[in-house]
Amino acid sequence: MKRILKTSALALTGALLIAACGNKEQKNNENVNENPAKEKVEVKAVEGRKNFTDKTVITPLPAIMIATWDENENPDVMMAAWGGQCGPKHITFELSAHKTTENIRLKKAFTISFATKDDIAQSDYFGIVSANDVPDKVKIAGFTASKSPNVDAPIINEYKLTLECKCVTFEEDGNGGARVVGEIVNMSADESILDAEGNVDLSKLQPVIFDSAKNEYRVVGEKVGTAWGSGKALMK
Repeated sequence: MKRILKTSALALTGALLIAACGNKEQKNNENVNENPAKEKVEVKAVEGRKNFTDKTVITPLPAIMIATWDENENPDVMMAAWGGQCGPKHITFELSAHKTTENIRLKKAFTISFATKDDIAQSDYFGIVSANDVPDKVKIAGFTASKSPNVDAPIINEYKLTLECKCVTFEEDGNGGARVVGEIVNMSADESILDAEGNVDLSKLQPVIFDSAKNEYRVVGEKVGTAWGSGKALMK
C-alpha cells in the first residue's frame, strides 16, 4: 500500500510539474507572439534635442543597384537603399512590389552594383522609373548588359564593381514584396578602380550613399581612420 501511495504521489507530483511547465511554456509562447510594433508608444521630448517622430534617418544607406532578367531575358535595374551586407558572403535588402521583385522570384538570382558620382543621373533614373512602364529603361539610360557567367542575372557593364548573387532567402510579405538574402558567388571589378596592390579603391570608385535626411546623394571616399587601428590610441 505504501508503495502504491508513493507511486501515486510521484505521479501526482509529475503531473503538477508538467502542468506548471506547460503553463510556463504557454506564457512564454504568448510573450513571443506579442507584437511590440502594435503597442503604442507615447513619445516624449528629449532635453536639448529636436524630436522627429515622423522621420527616421539611418546612415549610411548604400545606393545599391539590383540587376535582374525578366522571363524574356530583358535586363532591369533598380536602385534600393534599404539593404546591406549581413554576413561574410551575404547581402540582404527589402523590396515592395516591383518588377525586380518579380524577376528575383522567377530567376532566384541577381547582381548588385553601386551608384557612383559618375553615373548618378542614370542610377537615379533606375530608381524612379519602373520596368513595368518602361521595359527598355536600361537601353534608354545608355547602359548595356552582359550575361553573368555565374548566376542567372545580367551584369551592367557600365558599373565598375559588381556582386553576382544567388537568392537563398525570399521571404514574402503578403503584399507582393519580399525580404531577400543573396549569397555572393563572385565579385568582379574593373581594373580602373583598383589600387597598386589590386584591391578595390573606394576613392577611385567614388560610390554614393543616399542621404535620407535631405533626399540627396553624397560621395564616399575620404579616409578618416584605420579599421582595428585608430582606436588603439585610447587603449592602455
